[in-house]
Amino acid sequence: MQKEKQWLSSNFKKREPLIRESIVVLSVVALVICAFLSGVYWVQGSGYLAGAVPTQNIFVNTFNQQHLSTSTSLDFNMFSQVWNELKTKYVNPGKIDDSKLFYGAMQGLVAGANDPYTIFMPPEQNKSFQDSMNGSFEGIGAEIGVKDNVITVIAPIDGMPAAKAGLRAGDKIMAVNGTSTAGWTAEQAVQVIRGPKGTVVTLTIGRVAVKKSFDVKITRAIIIVKSVKADIKNGIDTIKISQFNSDTSDLMQAAADAAVKAKVKGIILDLRNNPGGYLDAAVNVASLWVKSGPVVSERYSDGSKKAYPANGNAELNGVPTIVLVNGGSASASEIVAGALKDDGLGTLLGEKTFGKGSVQEVENLPDGSSLKITVAEWLTPGGYNINHQGLEPALKVVLTDKDFAANKDPQLAAALAKLKIMVK
Repeated sequence: MQKEKQWLSSNFKKREPLIRESIVVLSVVALVICAFLSGVYWVQGSGYLAGAVPTQNIFVNTFNQQHLSTSTSLDFNMFSQVWNELKTKYVNPGKIDDSKLFYGAMQGLVAGANDPYTIFMPPEQNKSFQDSMNGSFEGIGAEIGVKDNVITVIAPIDGMPAAKAGLRAGDKIMAVNGTSTAGWTAEQAVQVIRGPKGTVVTLTIGRVAVKKSFDVKITRAIIIVKSVKADIKNGIDTIKISQFNSDTSDLMQAAADAAVKAKVKGIILDLRNNPGGYLDAAVNVASLWVKSGPVVSERYSDGSKKAYPANGNAELNGVPTIVLVNGGSASASEIVAGALKDDGLGTLLGEKTFGKGSVQEVENLPDGSSLKITVAEWLTPGGYNINHQGLEPALKVVLTDKDFAANKDPQLAAALAKLKIMVK
C-alpha cells in the first residue's frame, strides 16, 4: 500500500486533522466523513474482487493472524460462511454483486471503530475525493458530514451552486430527492447528491432558525475552485482560503508576497466555511505568521507527541491580523486559527469553530480504493485539544439568517472596523 501525505479533515493526510468530520466531502466530493475501514481487503486481493467465492477457511488462512483479536470468542471462519450462504441461498443470486459484498464488508468492518473520520473509500469514491482535493469535480459545491447523527452541510463553497442556492453551514439535509437521509453515512449522501453537471438535485433542509423544513433545488455544475483569493483595498488585505488543497501553499505564498510588496497595514484571514484539508498546507500557511516553535502537535494513543514546527518563512509576522471563523471552520482551519491565536499573532472574530481535532492518514490501495484512518489527535501550540470543543473567538459576531438574506456580512464589517483601530 502506498502511504500518502497527511490530510488534515475534514476533513482531510494524506493526513487530515481535518474536520469536519468533517470529516471532506465537498458534497460532490467523496470525502468526508463516513465511517468505515477494512481489514478484509487483505484477504484475497484481485481474485476475490473478480468474483471468486472463497473457500471455507480462506479468510483465516490468508489474513495475518497477528492483527486479529486475541479473543477466543471470535470465529473468523464466519466471514467465509456468510459469504457462501449469500452466494448459494439468496433468493435473487443474480442481483448479488461480488464487488459490493467485498467493499461493503470492508466498510462494515470499519464501522466497528465508531469513528466518523475513519473510513474506507471504494475506487469511485476515492477518485472523487482525490479530484476534490485537486480543486475539480462535479456536484453542488458543498462539503457534508454527519453531525449528531444527521447529514449536515459543513461548508458551502463560495460562488458554487450550493452557496448560490442559499445553503449554509449547519443546515441539516433531511432528504435527497424525496428520500429520507435517516441513518445515512456521509458516503451514502455524497453518492446521491453528486452527479453530472446540468442535472438537478432536490435537498430537503432543516435549519435551526426556521420552524419547518424546506426544499432547495440545486443544479449541479463542474466545480473548479482555487483555494485562495486575495483582495487588497485601502491598505487592508482580505485573504479567503476556501479549503487547504494541493494549490494552497503556492497560492498563499503568492498572496503573502503581494501583501508585503503592497506594504499592507492589516490582514483579514477569512477561514469561514473552510472544512480543512492537507496538514502540510496548514503548517505552511501558519508559518507565514509564526516565526518559530510548533504550529501544531500530534498526540498518539501511546501518549507520544510529534510537533510540526514553523518553516521559518514568517513574512507576515507583525502585520495586524484578524482571523474570521465560524461553525464551518474545521480541522486544518482550526490548526491555523489556533496557532495564530496561541502565539498572539491573530485575533479570532466570528463564531465558534467546528471542533475537529483528530488526524487521519490516507493510504492508497492497489485497486484504486483508499483507507483513511484516525491515527492521532492534534493540539494547538498552547496544548489545547480542540476536538469536539472548537475555538471560541475573542470577538463574537454572529451572521444571522436575516443578514445572509440581505447579503450583509457583519463579521467582515466588524473585522475591518477592528483593524482600523489596530493600525492607527
